[in-house]
Amino acid sequence: MRSRYTAFKLGNLDYVDSTHASDMAEPFDREHGQVMVDEIDWRGLEIMKVVGGGADDQTGEVEFTARFKRQGQTGIHHERATFRREQGRWVYVDGEINPKAPTRRVVQVGRNDPCPCGSGKKYKKCCGAAA
Repeated sequence: MRSRYTAFKLGNLDYVDSTHASDMAEPFDREHGQVMVDEIDWRGLEIMKVVGGGADDQTGEVEFTARFKRQGQTGIHHERATFRREQGRWVYVDGEINPKAPTRRVVQVGRNDPCPCGSGKKYKKCCGAAA
């Protein structure tokens, strides 16, 4: 991921193109890539999460944010990108722009439900008594 970011920053579109998976649905759009090189000043990369991608793995996922400035406006590109090994090299497969975090569920304990602490008492007579 870092090498692709650096290639965009330096305008090395040949490298960006060579690190796309061979079976991508849409080939690398060099014209769009050139617009990104010409109009965007990349300001920094932050890797937020990595899943897989180790020495023994064949696939990996990287969630990252890249800060940029374009036409005087600052922005952030947030993506969860999927990579895989092809002939020993890591290549970009696809990505999800502005990925959503998993939905968190909070279970509320009713007053007459068993207390989640495991005491065997009702919640209202145990941990819920102080509430």
